Amino acid sequence: MSKDAVQSAQAAARTDVARVLADAGDAGYSKDLKARHVNMIAIGGAIGTGLFLGAGGRLHTAGPALALAYLVCGVFAFFVVRALGELVLYRPSSGSFVSYAREFLGEKGAYVAGWMYFLNWSTTGIADITAIALYTHYWSLFTDIPQWTLALIALAVVLAVNLISVKIFGEMEFWFAIIKVATLVGFMLIGIFLLATRHEVGDGTPGPSVITDNGGVLPHGAMPVVLVMQGVIFAYAALELVGVAAGETAEPEKVVPRAVNSIMWRVGLFYVGSVVLLALLLPGSVYSADESPFVTVLSKIGLPAAGDVMNLVVLTAAMSSLNSGLYSTGRILRSMATAGSAPKFTARMNRSQVPYGGILLTCAVCVLGVGLNYLVPSQAFEIVLNVASLGVISTWVIIMICHLVFVRRARAGLVTRPSFRLAFSPATEITTIAFLLACLGMMWNDPEVGRRTLLLIPAIAALLVGGWFGIRRRVERTTDRELTDLTD
Repeated sequence: MSKDAVQSAQAAARTDVARVLADAGDAGYSKDLKARHVNMIAIGGAIGTGLFLGAGGRLHTAGPALALAYLVCGVFAFFVVRALGELVLYRPSSGSFVSYAREFLGEKGAYVAGWMYFLNWSTTGIADITAIALYTHYWSLFTDIPQWTLALIALAVVLAVNLISVKIFGEMEFWFAIIKVATLVGFMLIGIFLLATRHEVGDGTPGPSVITDNGGVLPHGAMPVVLVMQGVIFAYAALELVGVAAGETAEPEKVVPRAVNSIMWRVGLFYVGSVVLLALLLPGSVYSADESPFVTVLSKIGLPAAGDVMNLVVLTAAMSSLNSGLYSTGRILRSMATAGSAPKFTARMNRSQVPYGGILLTCAVCVLGVGLNYLVPSQAFEIVLNVASLGVISTWVIIMICHLVFVRRARAGLVTRPSFRLAFSPATEITTIAFLLACLGMMWNDPEVGRRTLLLIPAIAALLVGGWFGIRRRVERTTDRELTDLTD
């Protein structure tokens, strides 16, 4: 046999090993998630505290043009999920993009993707339990309970739900999403009624004049709109959960395309539509970061208990986010553990086919967040939220890079693309990656928070490099063992 033939055979064998390792973390899962669960997980990922709470401060800063920012970021978010959806139909996996990174970028790519995703969700989990404690303090019944105690109780409840079964997780997310959607639809109906009847809101009459009489669409110029893009991107974080959930549904080829395609109109209706309504009802200067914009409007028309209702909804959104974070990191860490790049115990599953090892590791980091709530309760939320934003952007960039390699291999005849595809490749992926990196760069213009967050990148990179040198031999042994088993 010639040297070229031997090298080709070895390369083919290693490609097969990459696929075997990529699939290894998928064994043992139940297929209990129904189409309605996955559809609502998609909605839950698209609607969260970024809209219910964050839109107020952004409207104040950027004005009515915030709707355009949500639309632009929503389009790029859709591209990311569409690319992930194509990869899911090529090979459904509970390891999701980490599994695809392993196949198309190698174990180093999977290692970086997995641990950055873990960084994202573990820090987001801290932000979620902090938010839950803050929102619970809204009611006088809970004001005497320390913030860290409420955070710990919230973590314990959501952990219990995740450990029981994936079906219980799906049901919890289903009802969380129902609450969020019902609230938004209810508000939009009230807003449309106020516009149609010209009912006074505060001291003014709603309509286009609210925008034209208060500085127009860009009351503070274009730059504030550009700067809020990074925050808007974070509002769409969790859309990639559709890819993780697909590994535990019986018919991903039917469920995933429907869920992914519906994301676009949901973005248009719920995000863009809500912001346009808010801008038509009250001037941007009336809204603030300290209050949900929906509460601001409802309080201006004297609707009783508006604050209580919206606080409950935002509390639900935070619980939903924490629930999703524990679910997804448990699956991602198990995929990594089977290849040797995560601790062995994160591969363990309980009798209900739930990867409890990875879930408990994420919870351990969240417990540190309980300590943060004890030490610096007023700063805990802001500290972790900005670290999480680095994980969101890196995850989306890796998904698009994986898709680029996947398409290149398909053109070389090595893999087959499904009929459900991301259009205009590679231009779509390259444009999306450039946009996401630009959003990251924009953080430098925020000296108080954004700049400090960017300065964490060298420290995170150093930790990733040090961690890789610590586990690379274990990864190599796992790969060699699989190669031996495959070629024997």
